[in-house]
Amino acid sequence: MKAGRSFLWGALSFLLLWWGISLLADNRSLPDPYQTFQRFWQLRAELGLHAGASVIRVLISLFFALLIGIPLGIFLGRTKIAAIVDPLLYFLYPIPKVAFLPVFMIFFGLGNVSKVILIFSVIVIQVVVSIRDGVKEIPATYFQVMQNYTQNPLHQIRFLILPAIMPALFASMRVSIGISLASLFFAENYNTTYGVGYLILSAWSKMDYEQMLSGIVVIALMGFFFFGVVDGLENRVCRYRS
Repeated sequence: MKAGRSFLWGALSFLLLWWGISLLADNRSLPDPYQTFQRFWQLRAELGLHAGASVIRVLISLFFALLIGIPLGIFLGRTKIAAIVDPLLYFLYPIPKVAFLPVFMIFFGLGNVSKVILIFSVIVIQVVVSIRDGVKEIPATYFQVMQNYTQNPLHQIRFLILPAIMPALFASMRVSIGISLASLFFAENYNTTYGVGYLILSAWSKMDYEQMLSGIVVIALMGFFFFGVVDGLENRVCRYRS
């Protein structure tokens, strides 16, 4: 119920802002919501295929970013080697990963692999840094108490570190999803026929602005869906915070 009200309020606010800007601009390149949603309904089946392709790429990228980023972040948060690795992370983090797309294409081909690796490269360092910081925020006394019961590192990870870093993990997932969706425009612009990024650029090149904005609306809906799933998972996993 709460999610439904949140979606309704967000959608109405977005539509009102969009309608107001389109009226003020009075430009063909920014059609109003009514024109756009007419086109959206005409293209609903095609938009579904493009959205499905993009969702799969985002999910695969996010899966591998979490699979690698969580253990690495925990390791860096609990060892002194972080002092050596941190400068490298800080150097790599601000570099625009989309600049490496030609390199990824040379090494991994023009298909989905290079696109997934591009999105993965954009978010994995963010995951590592967020998890590392979450681990460092755990008070040292918690580890001392834990050592009175067990010296097994796996027990410490399972019963102390993982529960403690859950808020940081879910916050990192939200940021990663947002960055992933923003990266679709670049990742899906080459050698593909399906993907929301491809749809938007193709429509823009044809000056089909209703279709272009329909693609942007699809990205907004994808983002709301992903954030809703993450919020639901957080509410179930982090019940102790309520």
